[in-house]
Amino acid sequence: MSPRHLPQALLAVVLGLLGACGNQPPVPDWQMDAQGALARFTNAYLGGNARVEAAEMARARSAIASTGKPVLMARAELTRCAARVASLVLAPCEAFEPLRPDVPAAERAYADYLAGRLAPADVALLPPAQRAVAAGATRGGALQAIADPLSRLVAAGVLFRTGQANPEVMAVATQTASDQGWRRPLLAWLGVQLERAQAAGASDEVARLRRRIALVTQEP
Repeated sequence: MSPRHLPQALLAVVLGLLGACGNQPPVPDWQMDAQGALARFTNAYLGGNARVEAAEMARARSAIASTGKPVLMARAELTRCAARVASLVLAPCEAFEPLRPDVPAAERAYADYLAGRLAPADVALLPPAQRAVAAGATRGGALQAIADPLSRLVAAGVLFRTGQANPEVMAVATQTASDQGWRRPLLAWLGVQLERAQAAGASDEVARLRRRIALVTQEP
């Protein structure tokens, strides 16, 4: 699978999946370790388990570092940053930047996309799922057309970052996070909707959103 398909089929894209049958060589230990750690990191991060996500990302980095391949480390860091953007954590993807000079154009374009500064000429370098949004599609229907839930949330996060997340986009993102049981992005998108309702003076909607947030956080 091409590196351009980040973050769809997330782990297969980051490191590739090697067959373990027939005449193919066995999968290297580092690859199995990294794949498992990245899977656990992603689940823990989206679920809001800070202790586990930090430990698993450290394991993934250690396994990938043993290869000495900047592009693999870059893809792991982009995976982490994509999960953050999906959860509306819009800090710079600092761990990727030292790797930028040594990675292909597709990885650089994806990093720029996550940062909300993709050059129009680089849209074709993005994963197919992200191209419509990067090209200017800002409606919820464009998000619904993205089959992979994490890719859909990443696209919504980029729209939010660039000031293009309309109520339809917010609703799609919230529903996606809810359907997957991803606590961190769900709370982030509910919070955005709450702020919008408060600004509009929609007291019933504010009360409804506060009840839902309390349910997610298990607060009385």
